[in-house]
Amino acid sequence: MLTAKFALKLFEAFSIERWTDLARPVEFIEMDKAAEKMAVAYIIGKFEENKGNKIDWDWMISSSLFDLCRKIALCDIKSPVQRMIRSEYPEEYERLNQWVIEKYKDYFSDEELYAQFSEYVVRKVPAVENQTLTEHVLQAAHKYSAYREFMMLSIVNEPDRLQVVQKQLNADLQQYLDLEGLQLLITKQRPYEFVLMLEQLRFQTRWNQTPRVPGTTVLGHSYYVAVLTMLLGRQDDLKMCPKRRFNNFFCALFHDLPEAVTRDIISPVKQATNGFPSIVKKIEDEIVSSELEPLMESFFADELNYFTNDEFDNRILLESADGFMPVKGLSFADLNSKYNTDKFSPVDGKLVRCADHISAFLETDSSIKHGITSFHLKSGRENIIQMYPVGVVINGFDLGKFFEEFN
Repeated sequence: MLTAKFALKLFEAFSIERWTDLARPVEFIEMDKAAEKMAVAYIIGKFEENKGNKIDWDWMISSSLFDLCRKIALCDIKSPVQRMIRSEYPEEYERLNQWVIEKYKDYFSDEELYAQFSEYVVRKVPAVENQTLTEHVLQAAHKYSAYREFMMLSIVNEPDRLQVVQKQLNADLQQYLDLEGLQLLITKQRPYEFVLMLEQLRFQTRWNQTPRVPGTTVLGHSYYVAVLTMLLGRQDDLKMCPKRRFNNFFCALFHDLPEAVTRDIISPVKQATNGFPSIVKKIEDEIVSSELEPLMESFFADELNYFTNDEFDNRILLESADGFMPVKGLSFADLNSKYNTDKFSPVDGKLVRCADHISAFLETDSSIKHGITSFHLKSGRENIIQMYPVGVVINGFDLGKFFEEFN
């Protein structure tokens, strides 16, 4: 279950800078890295599923959250240093892990999830040859997303500064070349072109009409929304089917994908006229069809389109003579009672919208409390609060009560 305290803790990842000992053409932020890692994991995982292999998406999604939590706690220790501590001082490394677990005790209100987090942190990472396929895919995505950052850095740094890091990254990636998706990414085939397009979200700043601290990108925002959506779905009396949990997370992760080709159109502009929102959506769909779809593999293109079309509507897929047709506008009660099975591919689009608004709220609230404010930030914060007075429940979550904790 999501709490304001945990949402704020996770928000800290927007302030963690990466590669701080090198010249950087853009800021490299931990939340953006987490987002690209999961987008790459989705691509590689889909290639494996297309070959008939099984991916444990639930484990992958929760593990990405646990990795982020650990990074927030240990952001001052570089990864190479952590590896040295783990190999040369194993007892101290175990004590460090216990410290991380204890640090999050008051943040996880979900006891089951906290137990999974504790187990994940203390576990010893298996050698590559002993990894499950899901672990293998997630680790490959982790290495490749770091490699992509390195490639951007290499443009503005002297080669002598990069030799050691490049050698380590190449050695790391070599261990995962049995994965078809990674092979295609490294050899710059179609999945690579898709990732290049996705990475444009990393360069697009949200609220770009006003100064703000910390700055957030569309890509990092998308992963934050995905994690919040996952946590919103973990309500005590709610048992979502596996496909619904998968859909909710990746719908949130890719909900702003069209902005890779349209750029971020801020909400006040979108709402400038009554007809403009539908026009923007129509143009987005057309551009996605012409510019993004050709970069998608056939075995996940329909799924990605399902994620990005009507992304904030509760919806399912119904089989018809023409294939699977989306049905939107469903109630939360119907999702739970009638369609909570994998065959309907349900999505809690309204939860994704809740998470999107929580993210927008924290982006304004955090900056204002840091003393960097503007009319845009104040009005944006107030508009969101007014949308959700206390007692307003969205797909089982009292969003009004959640926002009240910040007043």
